Amino acid sequence: MKISSTSAGLAVAVLGSLSFGTSGAFIKPLLEAGWSPTAAVTARVVIGGLVLLPVALVSLRGRWHALWRARWRVIVMAIVGVVITQVFYFAAIQTIPVATALLIELLAPLLLVGVAWATTRRIPRALVLIGSVFAVGGLLLVIGPGAIRAVDPVGLMFAFCAMIGCATYFVVAARPSDGLSPVAFAASGLVLGGLILGLLGVTGLLPLTATFGDLPLAGIELPWWVPLVIVAVVSTAIAYVAGITAAEALGSRLASFVSLLEVVFAALFAWLLLGEQLMPLQLLGGALILGGIAAVRAAGSTDEFPATSLEKLESPAFGAQVLETR
Repeated sequence: MKISSTSAGLAVAVLGSLSFGTSGAFIKPLLEAGWSPTAAVTARVVIGGLVLLPVALVSLRGRWHALWRARWRVIVMAIVGVVITQVFYFAAIQTIPVATALLIELLAPLLLVGVAWATTRRIPRALVLIGSVFAVGGLLLVIGPGAIRAVDPVGLMFAFCAMIGCATYFVVAARPSDGLSPVAFAASGLVLGGLILGLLGVTGLLPLTATFGDLPLAGIELPWWVPLVIVAVVSTAIAYVAGITAAEALGSRLASFVSLLEVVFAALFAWLLLGEQLMPLQLLGGALILGGIAAVRAAGSTDEFPATSLEKLESPAFGAQVLETR
C-alpha cells in the first residue's frame, strides 16, 4: 500500500501513533506480573512479525529480488530501529527515571531537524523551529516536568542511544520502497529483530523471564496471553506497518513529529484501562504537540533529511559497518 496524499499519510501516521500508544497500558500488567522487559519486548516483536508474515508473503508474490535489494535496509531496521532502540531504552531506565528516558528518546524529531540543518547547511524554516518548541513543550507537559532532573550519566547515554535508534527508524522507514511493501518490510524487520532479541535473552546477555497466570486489566482478570496478543497485533504489527507507510508518504521529519502523539494516546489508554489520572496539563501538552505538528507540516519538506544520506543505508558498505558495531 502506497499513499500519495499528505492528508492520507497524516491519517495513517495518527493510526500508527494510536497503535504504538496502546502498548504501555497492555505491557504494564505483564511487567507487574513478573515479565522482564526483554521477554515482553521479544514476545511482542516475534509475534507481531509472525502475524504479518502471511500477508507479507502474499504482497511479495514471489518477487524475492525486492527483499534482497532491500536487505541492508531490513538489517538496519531490525538492528537499529527495533533491537538497539528497545535495548538501550530499557538499559536507560535501570538507572534513570522512565519519564526522563522517554523524554530523551522522543526528542528524535529534533535530532532529525539538527542533522538536516548540519548536512544541508540551511537554517530550518521558522515554522519548523516554532513547531519544535511547541512539540518539546507539549512533551514536557504530557510526560511531566519532573522528567528534567540530574541523572546518572551512563543511563543518560543509553537514553540518547535510544533516541538515535528511534531517529534512524524514521530515516530508514522513509526511504523509497523500491518494490518492497510496508508489510513485507515491517514483517522482515520484526522477525529478524525478534530473533536477535531472543538470542540475546537465551545467551543470558539480557534477562528473559515470564509468568503465565491471570492478569488484572480494566477491572477484570484475563489470561496472560490476551494483553500480549493485543500488544503484538495492535501495538507492534499494525503500528509498524502504519508507521512505515506514513514515513514513506510524509518523509522522516513530519512522520517523526506526528509520532509524538503516541505519548498522548498512551496517557489516554492508561486513564481508560489502568485508572491512572489524566491531568489538564497533559491535555494542554497534547494540544501543543498538535500545534507543533501543524507548524512542521506547513513548513513543507524543502530541508528534509537529504536523500543522499539515505542512500547510504542501502549500500553494502554501510550494512557491513552496522554489523561490525554489533
